[in-house]
Amino acid sequence: MNLTRRPRRLRSDGVRPLVRETDLSASDLVAPVFVDATTDERVPIESMPGHERVPVDQAVERVREVLETGVEAVIVFGIPESKDAEGSRAWADDGVVQRAVRAITDETDAYVITDVCLCEYTEHGHCGVLTSEARERSEERSSSGGIEDGAREDPHMTVDNDRTLDLLAETAASHAEAGADMIAPSSMTDGMIGAIRGALDECGFESTPIMSYAAKYESAFYGPFRDAADGAPAFGDRRHYQMDPANGREAMREVALDVEEGADVLMVKPALPYLDVVADVRENFDHPVAAYNVSGEYAMLHAAAEKGWLDLEAVAYESLLSIKRAGADIIVTYFAEDVAERL
Repeated sequence: MNLTRRPRRLRSDGVRPLVRETDLSASDLVAPVFVDATTDERVPIESMPGHERVPVDQAVERVREVLETGVEAVIVFGIPESKDAEGSRAWADDGVVQRAVRAITDETDAYVITDVCLCEYTEHGHCGVLTSEARERSEERSSSGGIEDGAREDPHMTVDNDRTLDLLAETAASHAEAGADMIAPSSMTDGMIGAIRGALDECGFESTPIMSYAAKYESAFYGPFRDAADGAPAFGDRRHYQMDPANGREAMREVALDVEEGADVLMVKPALPYLDVVADVRENFDHPVAAYNVSGEYAMLHAAAEKGWLDLEAVAYESLLSIKRAGADIIVTYFAEDVAERL
């Protein structure tokens, strides 16, 4: 037996930290914050234990709570007071995100990222303006009370890609005007990075970076977030514009397009089921890489911990460490505050 090589020599307490290949710190993490224009008190998010929607006038207090844990960055999501077919409250000067961001940037030192999408703002819950065919079918549903059993759901593309670009660009510019430090478009609209980069530059925000949801999959792990942000589709799904979970090479094409259009940071969403994609993006592009540890990943660990099956603190830390090891520089996670306090 040849025991000249003994990896265990480097696993003792004294040397273990010296040879650790991956480190996780609070500065790697971004905490999501939900601001709700429809409430005047905090509303617990039942499917995401420990998280709440907060009214606009408590947005600063909520962000200060995040900062106290050592996390330095937040990403703001808004629940508007009203919705319409185009999602016009998304770019309104007095919109929920705009008001919250002004207050947060005026009164804290947080690095503020804003999510740019229309799903929380449209009455149909899709991430852009509907095609004429989808609008007609939506109206048919409204008048008939639904579609007949066996009828095909949404045979046409749901969202009008090109008509949506101007609205995303206007939303992004309004967020930058309100004081956002970084813009994060998440709609998977073809050409969104170019449109937003052009709008930001035209409005004098050449230095405002864009973190693109460059490879965002049509995933079953988003359920709790849709409860949190009130952004579930009223009909159909998002398979026509979000990526097929079966595809990995396609992600490289999507990311490359966003790089060409001017993306500064490249995000993969979700994180844990797509660590191979995170690693491939890290290997093939020299941009900073982000990964979104999404609501379903968070909720399932909480559910297992509530059953006594897992140690929540340990598996949360291990999950985020695996995302960092795969190549992510930035991790958006609902565990940010809890893990940061441990770190």
